[in-house]
Amino acid sequence: MSYEAKRLIEIRQGVLSKNDQLAAELRSRFHAAGTFVVNLLSSPGAGKTSLLEATMRALLTEYRVAALVGDLATDNDARRLARSGGLVRQIQTGDMCHLEADIVARHLEGWDLNEIDLLFIENVGNLVCPSGYDLGEAARVVLLSTTEGEDKPLKYPSTFATADAVLLTKMDLAEPVGFDRTAAEENIRAVNPQAPIIATSARRADGLDEWIGWLRDRMRNRTRFAGDER
Repeated sequence: MSYEAKRLIEIRQGVLSKNDQLAAELRSRFHAAGTFVVNLLSSPGAGKTSLLEATMRALLTEYRVAALVGDLATDNDARRLARSGGLVRQIQTGDMCHLEADIVARHLEGWDLNEIDLLFIENVGNLVCPSGYDLGEAARVVLLSTTEGEDKPLKYPSTFATADAVLLTKMDLAEPVGFDRTAAEENIRAVNPQAPIIATSARRADGLDEWIGWLRDRMRNRTRFAGDER
């Protein structure tokens, strides 16, 4: 292995080590405040924002909900989510293809976590980089859109393997695009045998009750955060 390759590995290991330390500090803060944190990962255009808007609208009658929204540029998604009535803040990453713990910590400044029951972190649309960065979350949820095809879990196994739940999105388009749900679920199970798979359509509100029920169950067990085991 060349010196340059070794140096790159050393730098990456250092970055991840620092991120893990900061993520552990964030997790302690979230736990102490009683804030349940969900990290949402997907490809660009998988429907994270549409699903999150519907989710926040449904939950705001019961919980104090907030969202941090990661994108390379624009505040379009934050403005959409703000229509739900929840607390929303945009994170513009420039050319960075993922969020890191220190970025999350900086964008929490000015928010009182004691006043937030549920915090969603909508990660940058990418199935590669975000999987390696712990953000102090209690649960990691990965979205797979029917328009992406069935083989994404096999192409990006590390992302799907770390999921606490997998949401199949845009199910209203499954038939027109020829999406094979059985094959998709088999591929998910090949890399993650345990995570629940929930089929959803934000447009038709399909699966929303099941998804929200899963969130409620996890929040009831907030002292047993999945993130504590990462």
